[in-house]
Amino acid sequence: MKYLFIIACFVCSIFSQAQQKQDPWKDSQLMDPALLASRIVKNKTKDLVIISVGPEAIIKGSIDIGPTHEPENLEKLRNYLKNIPKDREIVIYCGCCPFVKCPNIRPAFGLLMEMGFKNAQLLNLPKNIKTDWLDKDYPTND
Repeated sequence: MKYLFIIACFVCSIFSQAQQKQDPWKDSQLMDPALLASRIVKNKTKDLVIISVGPEAIIKGSIDIGPTHEPENLEKLRNYLKNIPKDREIVIYCGCCPFVKCPNIRPAFGLLMEMGFKNAQLLNLPKNIKTDWLDKDYPTND
């Protein structure tokens, strides 16, 4: 039984490392939801672009691009970003499911990097939008 546990830990470790290599963002590019919520409440989002790359724009002030695992929505994101300065602060989010399973955040964040955005961030919603945003009564679009 002890060996089975050790093997399971080893497999999880390998999976975790492989997943991190696939992620186009660094830990420093993850934005804490409480920070974004605070900025929205304090009206400190004038120079911030908040983009939903998932099924719905739930966060107050966010732009709805649609699920970016669909090529037409990834192209919609590309077109939207064309006229935005590369040094502008941009936060994307999905929240449809846990990060490890989300089909939308990697293509969207990868596109931001490909297009040369220097202040791109991913909203850190490790579980989902309900648990990590709605259940905390953070600001939403009405």
